[in-house]
Amino acid sequence: MTRPQTIQIFLPDGSPTSIREAELTNRLVKAILFPRNKMQEVAKRDLVHFTGVYFLFGISEDGTRSKVYIGEGENCYKRIQSHNRNKDFWTHCIIVSTKTDEYTKTDGKYLEHYCLNKAKEINRYEIDNDTGSTKPSISESREYDLLDNFDTAKILIATLGYPVFEEKRKAATTKEIFHCKGKSAYAEGEYNDDGMLVYKGGKCNLKETPTAGPWVTNRRYQLLKDGVLKEENEILVFQEDYIFDSVSAAAATVLARRANGWKEWKDKHGKTLDELKRK
Repeated sequence: MTRPQTIQIFLPDGSPTSIREAELTNRLVKAILFPRNKMQEVAKRDLVHFTGVYFLFGISEDGTRSKVYIGEGENCYKRIQSHNRNKDFWTHCIIVSTKTDEYTKTDGKYLEHYCLNKAKEINRYEIDNDTGSTKPSISESREYDLLDNFDTAKILIATLGYPVFEEKRKAATTKEIFHCKGKSAYAEGEYNDDGMLVYKGGKCNLKETPTAGPWVTNRRYQLLKDGVLKEENEILVFQEDYIFDSVSAAAATVLARRANGWKEWKDKHGKTLDELKRK
């Protein structure tokens, strides 16, 4: 169950697209987001030099999926300076620590380990880490403290625009479910805060039409390569729930052609997404 939350966001230089600090005022955990081009300016903020866990966000090389690298450091800024020299993909960074620099090196390693496993489990982002992370030896009571901290961090990171740990929730009632169908295609999903969530088991036409265009072809090829789609009995089948940031991208993937998702996705009564959500 979720509950209402009040989050305070501070803009150190007054710009909503620059450095942002976020916190729940009654919690110990705090997060700071900054664009890569603000490395020098953010160095003036104490929080970036604390022990904690950090996230580098960007886009995959083919431009089809969001990407993240998750790390930890006793001085997060020094670790990110190294990544600034050696990693090309990232455009933004979030550091999560405590307001009074209370984390130990072991705390940071535990949070890195847990965050990596959780991000892989939820699978919203492509993970840039080459290897996994070993869970450090930690007391049971401290582990539960850090899991509570993670719950706060999860909210702050999503509020700052990166829902890396947000579950792919299915609709609570059938009236919220939409379907898209074509020659051999039939898929169901829901229209939510992130876009169009297509459910596991959805079927797509196998071959693109001549007018599908490279965007449709390339997107479907990448989904096949990533294992999201798999060819089965002359159709493509979704192997997992998958979120498209565009309803039209979801429809085009299912139908193997250019498509207006607002017209193609319909509820059980035949009403289009356009009729129900835009009029």
